[in-house]
Amino acid sequence: MPSKNNMDIQSQLQHFHRERSCLQKRFIGLCLLVVMCFLVVLSYVGNERKKRPSPSEESQTLISSFYSEFGISLDAYSRLQQAVYWPEPDRSITNVSMSTSSAHTTFIIENLKESYQTGEELFVTVHAKDFDNTSKSYGGDFFQAKLFWSETKASVFGEVVDLLNGSYSVRFLLPWVGEAQVAVRLIHSSEAVQVLKHHRDTDSDRVYFNGSYEGPGPDKTRLRETVTCNVKWDKNGLERMGTGDCCCEYNDPRTQETWRCQRPKSLPCSALVYHSMGGYRNHLTNKEKMLMRQTNKGINGDESIIKIVHSHGNQITGMLVNSLTQRNSRLLGCRDAGKYVTEKCRPGLHTPVPAGFYLNDVWTSFVCSTRHFTTQTTTACLKDKHIYMMGDSTMRQWFEFFVKAVPTLKKMNLHVQYQSGPLIAVDVENNIDLHWRAHGVPLRTLKTAVADLHYISNEIDDQAGGPHTVFIFNLGPHFTTYPLDFYTHRVLRIRKAVLALLQRAPDTTVIIKTVNTGYKDIFGSDWYSLQLNRVLHWAFQDVGVYILDVWQMTACHYSEENIHPGPVIIKNEIDILLSFICPD
Repeated sequence: MPSKNNMDIQSQLQHFHRERSCLQKRFIGLCLLVVMCFLVVLSYVGNERKKRPSPSEESQTLISSFYSEFGISLDAYSRLQQAVYWPEPDRSITNVSMSTSSAHTTFIIENLKESYQTGEELFVTVHAKDFDNTSKSYGGDFFQAKLFWSETKASVFGEVVDLLNGSYSVRFLLPWVGEAQVAVRLIHSSEAVQVLKHHRDTDSDRVYFNGSYEGPGPDKTRLRETVTCNVKWDKNGLERMGTGDCCCEYNDPRTQETWRCQRPKSLPCSALVYHSMGGYRNHLTNKEKMLMRQTNKGINGDESIIKIVHSHGNQITGMLVNSLTQRNSRLLGCRDAGKYVTEKCRPGLHTPVPAGFYLNDVWTSFVCSTRHFTTQTTTACLKDKHIYMMGDSTMRQWFEFFVKAVPTLKKMNLHVQYQSGPLIAVDVENNIDLHWRAHGVPLRTLKTAVADLHYISNEIDDQAGGPHTVFIFNLGPHFTTYPLDFYTHRVLRIRKAVLALLQRAPDTTVIIKTVNTGYKDIFGSDWYSLQLNRVLHWAFQDVGVYILDVWQMTACHYSEENIHPGPVIIKNEIDILLSFICPD
């Protein structure tokens, strides 16, 4: 007969097995419930991913539909996104007082020494503060900085690095012997940059154009009608012109771009004769207007005079060697403002920061070995050349310079609208023909014949090219209000044409002028221009063309800022241009 102890043990074992069986059932049930929940969540996520693709999928889709014809890879597209990235405020801006104040923002010179040698670096730290004198804790402000000395008309551009915490580091190279001071400007607060981004993304029709239609009327009269026109782009506010039968559309078969005008009431679409600037629409709210008022303001800081002496042993030290030499330069001693760079100008050279400096109003380049041209050497360089310029009025300034600088170059009157061209000047004695025309719509210009407005890529496609052909173009100020995708599409179309030109005629010289500083408002801010420049550099960095980057040349010069640089800057730009055309 079992003992009492044995019965207790058996009873406990039975209870244990019952409890274990119950726990196993509960565990299995719980596992099934978790699996079912996981499947539901997975299904939901899958549906959401179909509705909203991940960034990489969005990029892949965009490339396949938008960039594939230009041979742009996912990696290249990612580099473009990195190039145009700009940090945003990490909080909602509910009051203008939260934005960066130029009056409270300051800069200090780090570890200021009694004297420096040429080629050394100077570091400056900018501390951004808001209108309540509170330090900012996030980045995104747009600063420009320069080192200068007025008496010797010397200046050099400073490289600003956003530390993303409300502070900014500025690096200057000290390239001349003498004295210098630091100047820093707040171009736009981080909050104002968001205003610019918002209106570029939602309000691209704030610049509009006129299309003038003409045709025969009754009793030998002439019918005339003017309507609003703009780029056809079904987003960013440009879709507001209308849909369906609202408009006349003019599609260029080669660029696949479409210009659209409201349909005239009494004339057919084929009667479009003239194009002109229409006007501006300012849709800024009162808050946005207040944010934009903090534009291009100097900030207070260390006014110490920096003393710069000759470097010891005729050697350039610091960043001038570490950065410039590694990239594309062969540098000599820094005893004076002579030639720092001995490498000949050639296509594909990188533009460093700084790209050069002014001394006595003469620009010394750190990109390649440039010369300063006289009337005689300018004529000799252009001899036997066919020079085609396309772009905006800043490119037309170059055309005008050559007409004045070369006495034998005579401008012809083609009886066209001067603002848009085409313009031509010829020198029969030296076999030079010089051409300029505008880059096509969108174009802010006086009334001009539509037939005279050509796309840059089409003009390049129509060129045979060769060793006597120089093609120069720029693209920028008239595109500041448009989406970056639209501008990038235009640039890539030109890139495709340039590649084809260099394939059929590899000895053709192609030169690109970047956008310069000057604009400071909602219709043409320097921030917009900087973004366009980054797209240009990204698109043409490996194409085998010259890039004449004028951004630093206009940003650091003492002359009053203007989208059309003054004569001193133009002369220095032309010296670089001619050094590209005639490097020997």
